[in-house]
Amino acid sequence: MALTLLAQPLLAAAEPFSVQHLVRLKRVGAPQLSPDASHVVFALRSTDMDADKGRYDLWLARTDREETRQLTSHEAADTSPVWSKDGRYVYFLSSRGGSSQVWRIAVGGGEAQPVTDLPLDVGTFRLAADDGKLVVSTEVYLDCETLACTVERDAESDAAPTSGLAYDQLFMRHWDHWLSDKRSQLFALNLSDGVADDAEPVLLTGAVDADVPSRIWGGSEEYTVSADGATLYFAARLRDAKEPTSTNFDIYSAPMNGDGRTRNLTEDNLAWDTQPVLSPDGGSMAYLAMKRPGFEADRLHVMIRDLASGKTRELAPAWDRSPSSLTFSADGSSLLANATDVGNKTLWRIDLASGDTVKLTGPGYVSAVDAGPGVTVFASDSLGSPSEIYALKNGAAKPSQLTRLSQPQLADVELGDYEQFSFAGAGDETVYGWVVKPAGYRRGERYPVAFLIHGGPQGSFGNHFHYRWNPQTYAGQGLAAVFIDFHGSTGYGQAFTDSISGDWGGAPLTDLKLGLAAALERFDFLDGDKVCALGASYGGYMVNWIAGNWPDRFRCLVNHDGVFDTRMMYYATEELWFPEWENGGPQYAVAENYETFNPLNFVDRWQTPMLVIHGELDYRVPVTQGIAAFTAAQRQGVPSRFLYFPDENHWVLKPNNSIQWHDSVNEWLHRYLSSGKR
Repeated sequence: MALTLLAQPLLAAAEPFSVQHLVRLKRVGAPQLSPDASHVVFALRSTDMDADKGRYDLWLARTDREETRQLTSHEAADTSPVWSKDGRYVYFLSSRGGSSQVWRIAVGGGEAQPVTDLPLDVGTFRLAADDGKLVVSTEVYLDCETLACTVERDAESDAAPTSGLAYDQLFMRHWDHWLSDKRSQLFALNLSDGVADDAEPVLLTGAVDADVPSRIWGGSEEYTVSADGATLYFAARLRDAKEPTSTNFDIYSAPMNGDGRTRNLTEDNLAWDTQPVLSPDGGSMAYLAMKRPGFEADRLHVMIRDLASGKTRELAPAWDRSPSSLTFSADGSSLLANATDVGNKTLWRIDLASGDTVKLTGPGYVSAVDAGPGVTVFASDSLGSPSEIYALKNGAAKPSQLTRLSQPQLADVELGDYEQFSFAGAGDETVYGWVVKPAGYRRGERYPVAFLIHGGPQGSFGNHFHYRWNPQTYAGQGLAAVFIDFHGSTGYGQAFTDSISGDWGGAPLTDLKLGLAAALERFDFLDGDKVCALGASYGGYMVNWIAGNWPDRFRCLVNHDGVFDTRMMYYATEELWFPEWENGGPQYAVAENYETFNPLNFVDRWQTPMLVIHGELDYRVPVTQGIAAFTAAQRQGVPSRFLYFPDENHWVLKPNNSIQWHDSVNEWLHRYLSSGKR
């Protein structure tokens, strides 16, 4: 089966898409629908190359036609917009005053005004339904009774003559920073005429020793306030000695008056419970739940809880997809969910009474959803378009596009056409892949290939306009891009996702071999003699694995933040639940499992030129893994280079560093994909 999806029409004088275009593109954030469903507000990211960072402003779009206008304009970042109940104001986070606080601005015009003036940065916030209370998150010491106490203790620590930190349990560091005794906690503030009063904020989550929202990606989607403003619901994982090996998030309730009577509503489930959302009538709570403790890529099941009785049921138990988010329809009769599906991320409607699921969108990648009276809005992108906002009116056959904010930047830019294909992979199961044609493609010519390998490993590149690993940047270099959703990828049912655990170098490598062969057979413009393989994280691991187990296939390799030694990776990483699930236990207990697919054991076969890239602040896959791979190549005389970023984590986030990353990778590819042998 092949599904052809064309990018924008090619222009005669168009220039190829490049990293310069990629880092400067405007990026549309999650749309938030106004109470009357007439407008959406969203944050728009533009790039300040001189400051080497993104700039965020708020924009408005109508839902009945293509019409946008800028709502805020400030050198500080304005993010996380939320509507007031009457639709007259938009509340948002901003660092305008030198710290991150909640602000608001009238939709009709005027200057923004501060809502909070706390001595600590606000991380996230939510408005209560009646706009009478505000819930904010900030980092505090749990034994401090006031926010000022945390400020004073931080000042004492900064002034101390010593800098040593002592730890008595794991999770000393996470992702890209070292942890302290502080916790992210939720506080309630009273609003008067839309502005917080001067009373000390009321701590709501202090009865639970956890970070709320969670590290490292948790946000306001992890908590919500009841319709009557009396109860807070939040997801949390205890910050105890089990945390490094636990995926056990629970959903709690706590009174908004801060009396501490916290209840664990999902205590019976030892796996992940998260993202509570309340029905329009306030009587039910939907949330997402995994069933297998310790497995971060388990299927997320849709659960419905009656808040009065506590009775909980699973909705659509036979639906073999894993939603990223849930949103109630305006009438409360259904849920809207976005979930990865056969190389796309589509929008679904789930009927609350029957559990029936209906797919609402076609090809593309739906990343954020909101719903209101008569309309659903969402952000969506594809391999041929950056993210824009769309509206799906009730009863409409297809969505209408509301924004085209990246279009001016791509008006004279050529993007490569792309196509999905399938083949018989490992175990004779159907596996899917994608091919992106090079810019300037001409029928009858053959083109070198960038063979991209996604990370996760439970993930997918898919039909997605990625802002780091974007196939169009390789198409713009005159290369074709090919990428495979090998066994372990998401969007093909949970059994397919499960299959990679314990088999990192088995079926996935078979799929990559068969997928590349299938692409070369099907698309005669691919030059099979000129192929380089690239990957990050698990993709970087696979590059290391390929170097020793498929050593004579590629002209060159690019390994970004890849695992080199699975044995040492276990003892150096922080989220221990991940290697323990993937290998069946701790390394010291099942050492043989860690050795079966350990790239370290096959370095004597390495011969393919390798570019190794790593960031110092990567605590998921520590930098020594990259140094070790570079050492293995150098000591054996394999052509190699090490690109080191002292200020980047598992990703490369700074715009100028991203340009350097792409320039270095492209130079490596062209060096070995030019005419002649390696």
